[in-house]
Amino acid sequence: MEDIAGFLKKVREVLEYSLTLGGTKITLLGLIEIVLVLIAFFIISRVLRKILQRRILPRFKLAEGAQFLILRLIHYVLIVIGLFLAINLVGIQMTSLTVIFGLLGVGIAFGLQNITSNFVSGLILLFERPVNVGDYIEVSGAMGKVQSINMRSTTVITRDNITLIVPNSSFIEGTVTNWSVGDPKIRINVPVGVAYGSDTELVRRLLLEVAENHPDVLKEPKPDVLFREFADSSLNFDLRIWILNPIGRFKTISDINYAVDNAFKEHNITIPFPQRDVHFYQEA
Repeated sequence: MEDIAGFLKKVREVLEYSLTLGGTKITLLGLIEIVLVLIAFFIISRVLRKILQRRILPRFKLAEGAQFLILRLIHYVLIVIGLFLAINLVGIQMTSLTVIFGLLGVGIAFGLQNITSNFVSGLILLFERPVNVGDYIEVSGAMGKVQSINMRSTTVITRDNITLIVPNSSFIEGTVTNWSVGDPKIRINVPVGVAYGSDTELVRRLLLEVAENHPDVLKEPKPDVLFREFADSSLNFDLRIWILNPIGRFKTISDINYAVDNAFKEHNITIPFPQRDVHFYQEA
């Protein structure tokens, strides 16, 4: 019994050991209370967001990006409330926090520039909403769907189901193509080369027929064909078409290429190989 009593006494001494911060004494027990309060508010935030996401927000028929913004703001507000309640619970005065903020400021100035930049960029993304959850974007040479926007980074799922973690600063400082914003239709060019001596009017007619027969090609604006140049080994054309699905443009281009190849074979139009002249020099 004496051993147990001694052990409990030591535990109590450890829990009641205090540090002075700006004139306020903080014990280990107080720190544990702060952590428990924050954990409680994290749980409350998670439960509340699930209820809103599953039962309430769908009734308003909001866009996926708008729902994400509301849920994210609720989460941040609850965490801030929990933090202030925890601070008041252990008796820390706001004047005491200036010491902590001062230390954090020094740390940010010297070693946390990137984290701070991504944090601020995350706030800009949430409020200005140049990119929303559910948008199809192209960033850093990769294309995919925005799955979530967090305070430090944004999660993007590519068409190959690869998860990209993109720093938020990349969306603010770099160029981002958002295929889901504005007018959804885009124009794409399909380059085609034929051999010299080919019937150019027939080539034009066949290219337009291929475009008009494809279900994804819009009737308005109409497809058109440009005779671009007399190249070294071919006559080069551009088939210009409009589509409504930017995400599927590569599939559409592939379909067009297959159809053009078949149409040219039926009408004996040759797609030439690049020609290279090789010269041999013999020493005298």
